[in-house]
Amino acid sequence: MDDIRNLNQDFRDTIPISKPVPSMSKDRNIHNDLQGGIMLKQQQTIKEPVSYKGIGLHTGKPVTMTFRPSDINTGVRFVRLDLPDRPNIQADIDHVIDVSRGTTLGDGDVRVSTVEHVLSALAGLQIDNILVELDSEEAPVGDGSALPIVEVLLKNGLQEQDSPKDYLIIEDTISFTDKERGVDIVVLPSDDYRITFMIDYKNPALGTQYTSMYSLEEEFVKEYAAARTFSFLSEVEALREEGLIQGGSLENAIVIVDKEVDEKELTYFKDLFGIKKRVFVGTNGTINNVTLRFENEFVRHKTLDLIGDLFLLGVPLQGHVLAARSGHAANVELVKKIRQVYEKKQITSKYQEKGERGFFLDIRAIQKIMPHRYPFLLVDRIIDLEPRKRVIGLKNVTINEPFFNGHFPEHPIMPGVLIVEAMAQVGGVLLLNTVENPETKLVYFMGLDGVRFRKPVHPGDQIRFELEMVKFRRNTCKMEGKAFVSGDLVAEATLMASVVDK
Repeated sequence: MDDIRNLNQDFRDTIPISKPVPSMSKDRNIHNDLQGGIMLKQQQTIKEPVSYKGIGLHTGKPVTMTFRPSDINTGVRFVRLDLPDRPNIQADIDHVIDVSRGTTLGDGDVRVSTVEHVLSALAGLQIDNILVELDSEEAPVGDGSALPIVEVLLKNGLQEQDSPKDYLIIEDTISFTDKERGVDIVVLPSDDYRITFMIDYKNPALGTQYTSMYSLEEEFVKEYAAARTFSFLSEVEALREEGLIQGGSLENAIVIVDKEVDEKELTYFKDLFGIKKRVFVGTNGTINNVTLRFENEFVRHKTLDLIGDLFLLGVPLQGHVLAARSGHAANVELVKKIRQVYEKKQITSKYQEKGERGFFLDIRAIQKIMPHRYPFLLVDRIIDLEPRKRVIGLKNVTINEPFFNGHFPEHPIMPGVLIVEAMAQVGGVLLLNTVENPETKLVYFMGLDGVRFRKPVHPGDQIRFELEMVKFRRNTCKMEGKAFVSGDLVAEATLMASVVDK
């Protein structure tokens, strides 16, 4: 994290960090109004359909990509015209299935790959709703930057739509670190969307480079869209030998020499890529001495990729992102982390009364979610929840519980079956918030495995339930649950359940 702190210090005088704009809760999520000096903005799409033709970077196949206007709140969808029934994939973090050779989206057996520059162009132009139709599985590579796509999208102009944008407003610092790769990313509260990026390579052609984007609207097209992708000579040779980057060339990537090469090696590279002109090592450390579009083009391209990856949040971001040595894999992990925070805020704003409470959902919020009522509502508070991952809930056990009259009058112990029921109800809060319109749903528990009762639960105890979702598919799930009293495990079980309509 020292790199991020140093990076922040370098730009402290030029990038003011201010308090976040207050957010307003709505059913869909949180968006800006005329607060903090930021004007409310409308969603937008393109005015008319427009197409772009090229080849896929890895497949080398010709592809036509057509952009079409889309309705408000539909987001970005990629449509595969070459497949039966023309299946589509929503462009969001939930559909990212691979980032090893670019960003690949998938839904079941349907995939669309190398979409990072398309996403970056859409993010940079602040396009909210659009259909992206392709007649192949891979987006065209263009010149290795987002500029050709930007130019196509701007050809017929953008169309403002009759609905306000929703913003994900960063209110608390969020960070991601990968020590093995030396990656640090921090997202800070800010009054606008800003990015500060640093790369640090040992190769002299790259070295250490910085860039800072203050305004997406004013800087993206002129200062970042044209930054091209780059790769090391040893890397591109290995990829080509593996049958990848069949559409790769010196026209769509900057190749940096990272090893000693002689004429034999250069001839091998030339033949491998079918290059007809002479191939040589340039004085700037690149193959054929490529003229850079910017002095720091490499870090600008990394920023371009980050902008595209952050677009997978599904809503525009309002915050200051400081990144050191980040790439697609780290960017995606950051997006997942931000998305969890965002979804938690959505749930809290929907069910919880306003005010600082220090916990996630109180009993009134729980009653909005759960159909249970006295004497069978057995959860009093949800203190934490990570959508589709885990939930922590509390049950306060008092002598006034009706079951203590008979279980047992002289030796009151909470029935094990009710401990499991309370555990299931806490799990139900997690499960109901994995589906749309949870207030119209019920959770049916279908089975229990590995049920164990370790210690008795008495009046005056507070049970802490911790459940983790192991599997969720087609409205059915499997959860591992544990119950604790004063830190001691009192019960555990594996629960199977499904979500059904009321």
